[in-house]
Amino acid sequence: MSNPIDLDPFARFRAVTRARIGLGRAGDSLPIRAVLDFQLAHARARDAVHGHVDFAAMAERIGATQPVIRLKSRAADRPTYLARPDLGRRVDPTAVAGVERGDWDVAFVIADGLSAAAVEAHAEIVLSACLRRLGDLKVAPIVLGEQARVAFGDEVGDALGARIVVVLIGERPGLSVPDSLGAYLTFAPKVGRRDSERNCLSNIHADGLMHELAADKIAWLIRQALRLGLTGVDLKEDMAGTAALPVAP
Repeated sequence: MSNPIDLDPFARFRAVTRARIGLGRAGDSLPIRAVLDFQLAHARARDAVHGHVDFAAMAERIGATQPVIRLKSRAADRPTYLARPDLGRRVDPTAVAGVERGDWDVAFVIADGLSAAAVEAHAEIVLSACLRRLGDLKVAPIVLGEQARVAFGDEVGDALGARIVVVLIGERPGLSVPDSLGAYLTFAPKVGRRDSERNCLSNIHADGLMHELAADKIAWLIRQALRLGLTGVDLKEDMAGTAALPVAP
């Protein structure tokens, strides 16, 4: 009997990557299995982009242990949000006016971004893991941002008076991962911050950066940012050789 590897030389590579390689062909087209897999992945990506996070249920769950604030961006609905990225970067002025300023080390914002699936699957787990590592810091009320992009957190963090803001947001889905969460950290948040002034951890999902390791890295970056007074291109994540971070039970 022939070795399967000899019959399919791409088999060994598919075992270690999610990329679509060596799909074969059926006449002038792809095999039906490859076509159907692609269509399913595309449908999941579209669902992630157009989906809605159940922020009411999330607020109830998080609110059992942490104060929660719900805010919306200036994008009135999902179609507007997708067509006008600028509106998703700013907070509804009638809502942000009611935010009470305080003396906070860090503020966490959970934003729907471009993948409701990512936020539903990972945001609360990562948030909880981060809070267990930051028990000695003053954490602002958790903000849930609807129709929000990364820069939404700048205005929120400034309104809260937080020294650093962490935005947990659904990343743009691809055809291999529709539920990838990103974390963006910005020191001294205010409207107009550039992307170069942020640190980003991406690909937080079941087949990527795991929740606990992501929380380790986020907590490390927060402490370094507070110590150095900066985030962005001048702050490099380098946890190698450092002591394990304390984790509350």
